[in-house]
Amino acid sequence: MSEAVEIAGARTRSRGGLAEEVCRKIADDIVLGRFQPNSRLDENTLAEMFGVSRTPVREALKQLAIMGLVDYRPNRGAIVAEMTAEQLDQLFEAIGELEAACARHAALRMTDDERASLCELHAQGRAAMQAGDMDSYDSLNRQLHAAIIQGAHNPVLSEMTVHLRNRAAPFRRSQFHNIERIGESFEEHSYILDAILARDAALAHRHMRLHLLSARKAVFHSLP
Repeated sequence: MSEAVEIAGARTRSRGGLAEEVCRKIADDIVLGRFQPNSRLDENTLAEMFGVSRTPVREALKQLAIMGLVDYRPNRGAIVAEMTAEQLDQLFEAIGELEAACARHAALRMTDDERASLCELHAQGRAAMQAGDMDSYDSLNRQLHAAIIQGAHNPVLSEMTVHLRNRAAPFRRSQFHNIERIGESFEEHSYILDAILARDAALAHRHMRLHLLSARKAVFHSLP
């Protein structure tokens, strides 16, 4: 690979990472009520706010539109979408059912290597919890859930679950602003992990569903 290609690839990754960071910050502000529903998200204002160019802001807004947090309207551009409590509750209910099904299948279908990776993610989650590192725990939480979803070895089920998880990701992240919730989440992961390692499909399903119910309750407590 030539040096020019390597540099171009590094720049692409850098832009992608910057857009992801901006997306996460805007999503947090929307979920926590700093950006109100139906308010306009101006690219120039956001770029100045986050100290970036308009390009990562534009990419971030596209991702937020896919998540359902932003609408594009004629003559107004990007607008903060409305999400009612009922809609959010229904979203979490659907995710709970799908992720519980994934956990049930993962308990029976995960390979030994996948189980070992799951244990490693859980160990890293413990370290993040003990350090009170919300950002790291949030990232590891997403990775652990993704590993279980993929471990179900059902591409159709996984695709549906990931789609809904992405929509709810900013709301799920909001629960970790409460340091006590991180500890509760880790303990709930422990029960899920034990069930998967024991290949107990019914128990894995039960604990994952309970975990998502707890997450739903924590999210509602964290929202303005």
